[in-house]
Amino acid sequence: MLTIQRRRLLGRLAGLGTAALGGVAAPLWAQTISQTIKKGKLASKLQIVIPGPTRNSLDEAGRALGDALVGMSLCDEVEYENKEGKGGLTSLAYFAEKYGSDPNALLVGDTTLVGALALQRPATDLSKVQPLARLTSDTLVVVVAGNGPVKTVNELAERLRSSPKQMPLGIGSAGGADHMFAGLIAKSAGSKPEDAAYLPFPRSFELIDAVLGGKVAAGIGGYSAFAQELASGKLRAVGVSSKRAAYGVKSVREQGLDIDITNWSAVFTGAAVTAARRAEMVEAVKISMTYELWKKTLKENYLDPYWLAGPDLASFIDLDVKTVQVMVQLLKLKA
Repeated sequence: MLTIQRRRLLGRLAGLGTAALGGVAAPLWAQTISQTIKKGKLASKLQIVIPGPTRNSLDEAGRALGDALVGMSLCDEVEYENKEGKGGLTSLAYFAEKYGSDPNALLVGDTTLVGALALQRPATDLSKVQPLARLTSDTLVVVVAGNGPVKTVNELAERLRSSPKQMPLGIGSAGGADHMFAGLIAKSAGSKPEDAAYLPFPRSFELIDAVLGGKVAAGIGGYSAFAQELASGKLRAVGVSSKRAAYGVKSVREQGLDIDITNWSAVFTGAAVTAARRAEMVEAVKISMTYELWKKTLKENYLDPYWLAGPDLASFIDLDVKTVQVMVQLLKLKA
């Protein structure tokens, strides 16, 4: 969610209030769902399709969701499918074609998927799936080599302003929240975003190696991707993307760069799945959020619960799609 950019670029679209931005209270439509979900199973077996490789934060969240559904006796078995490529577009197209009408299949996705859609404009878009629930939010962190010359985000900004081509920024995927955060840092530094170099590394260890080896001036991603190296001192955190400090690190906003951005994740189902079945799925996912292993996984991966469902979720995603489209154009990001 691009908080500042939403406010400045899109104004008060649709008159959305705080209900569209979060909250955990169940809407009336969810409260009227049959109690059979709580007493029985959603399905014997579920499919969960996850964009990208295993062991990243979205994969951890997707698998933890499946484990929670099993743990809460809402299904007996979950089969996971990781589909890499094009910032989540490969998995979206695969899911839409194979599971578009399957009432027992789920797709997880995040801001990266929305950004990839804005960058690449494929034939298969979010009209081919239906959102069920927003699950988590992820604060991004900017890291540099622990023994490198850059000690603060302002020093990074100054170097980006004077020689952007010589200060490549490492990101996870083109169009993702980390890519937009990198572009916003370059713009706030006074550099033309299109002059900055953005190098994608789909796997966290590749990005870490690039930062430590000097291939990139800084890396941007979820805190969990760098936690071990930050604890050891190999990497230094110079700023986070939230409005205020997190993980003991000052936000870039607190250091003078007028930016805040959050990466969210959500779960979807096929476009042809009925409204009644979607309501059952939402209720099952909501129940699974109380599972202790789910809570443990969020804590271990530095993720925050970010529940939203129903019409407010549809409005949230629609607004985020429009915001990201504007941001991609403003920052002149490329795939």
